[in-house]
Amino acid sequence: MAKKPKKYKLKTYKAAAKRFRVTGSGKVVRTKGGKSHLRRRRSPRAKRQLSRMLEVGNPAEAKRVRRLAPYLGKYKQNPPA
Repeated sequence: MAKKPKKYKLKTYKAAAKRFRVTGSGKVVRTKGGKSHLRRRRSPRAKRQLSRMLEVGNPAEAKRVRRLAPYLGKYKQNPPA
């Protein structure tokens, strides 16, 4: 009986896994930056818009994110960063 060759697991780039999510339809989405401090002088509307998730518009960037985090859409334990 011949031995099957081993299939190796791919390592996830953890920084990408924390910053991006995949929606149910397969789109890669990200959160906006600039939320950690200096928000007192922003308008309420601007602060509200910071909480929205944005789709990664550039197809090349989305492909790069998928390559960095290959199991991104596979598991539900991917926290919204």
